[in-house]
Amino acid sequence: MIDLKTAKPNKGDFQKFKRTLLEWTAAELARKPKAVVNTMIGIPYNPYEPKPYKRWTQKGMLDPNHEILIAKELWDFIGGEGTYTALLDAFEMAGIELRDEIDSYFEQFK
Repeated sequence: MIDLKTAKPNKGDFQKFKRTLLEWTAAELARKPKAVVNTMIGIPYNPYEPKPYKRWTQKGMLDPNHEILIAKELWDFIGGEGTYTALLDAFEMAGIELRDEIDSYFEQFK
C-alpha cells in the first residue's frame, strides 16, 4: 500500500504518515494474521534534484529503506524500470507542445 504525499511535508505530517502506515498494517494483519504487509509513503518528485531528498522534518520518522519512495524510486516501483524517465520525457514533450497555450494562460496573472 502506498500513500502519495506532497514533496515538502511538515514534521507533524511525517508523524501522521507513520501512524497511517502502522494502522494499515494493523488492520490488514487483524484481517489476515499471516499476511505480508508492505506500506510506504510515496513522494512523486524530489524538489531538491539533483541533490538527494533530505527533508529535516522526516528525521527519525520513516525508515528510508522500507517506508518511503521518492521520485524515480516511486515511479519505477509502480511502473517498472524506466517509468520515471518516461514520465519526465512525456511532461517535457507536453510542455513544448503546449508552451504557447501555457504562456497565454499565465499572461492574465501579470
